[in-house]
Amino acid sequence: MKTKLHVNPSIRTIINGREIPRQAVLEWEQRRAQTVLRKLGVSPANQDLATLRRQLLDRKLELGAEGLMKALRLELGISSPLADLTAAMSRGSRRFSVTELIVSGGTAEHFVDWFHERTRNNDELAMLSAAPDHYIIRTNVDGVQEVVETTGGAPFATCFFINYSDLSSLRSPPDHAYPLQIAGVARSAKGIALGGVRHQFRNEGAGFRAKLLVEFPLLILPQVVSGHQWHLASEFGNWIDAAFA
Repeated sequence: MKTKLHVNPSIRTIINGREIPRQAVLEWEQRRAQTVLRKLGVSPANQDLATLRRQLLDRKLELGAEGLMKALRLELGISSPLADLTAAMSRGSRRFSVTELIVSGGTAEHFVDWFHERTRNNDELAMLSAAPDHYIIRTNVDGVQEVVETTGGAPFATCFFINYSDLSSLRSPPDHAYPLQIAGVARSAKGIALGGVRHQFRNEGAGFRAKLLVEFPLLILPQVVSGHQWHLASEFGNWIDAAFA
């Protein structure tokens, strides 16, 4: 059994070359939590982020995967064919959504191992807790991760499947200055390549740096790409906190 590493790191967020205060990222999460709670039929208890997180996780667990899919059926009915069409019309060309995190303690190896372990063990609590817009993140018997989430500034939730052993259609080049990565192609239920992820990590100073990248079809709305930079800052910030807690 692996020993937990307790370092309580601080996290700096860089978007488009500009440092974003951690408090601004938490306020973004707070607004999204309130929005998602209302979508799931619950009035937010108060403005406290810790309370909103607990309330939202409780609601997701109460509904379960079946209830969440039912609550999102209209959104998914719109977004699924639209995602396939956007990918087809983009002809494999992509837009990149990139966020960098600079972490004051811990190691890149520990975080990447933690994430892979959570994925292998299908730790839905760790996946759901990371972001308000995570509805379902679960790993099937083939090791493929099913994701139902609202990506960044998208108007609707989407469903896709990430295969972390498939890098075949990624357009982002690996950065050899980052020896570790979490990467894979994202496909629709019909098997169409929608994009993918290439999250890269390296040790730096007394901590590590994460270069987080999501590939979207070229013809996606620009606000989805820019909004997802905040989504990445929020979810990976929370995962890093959990990995070293």
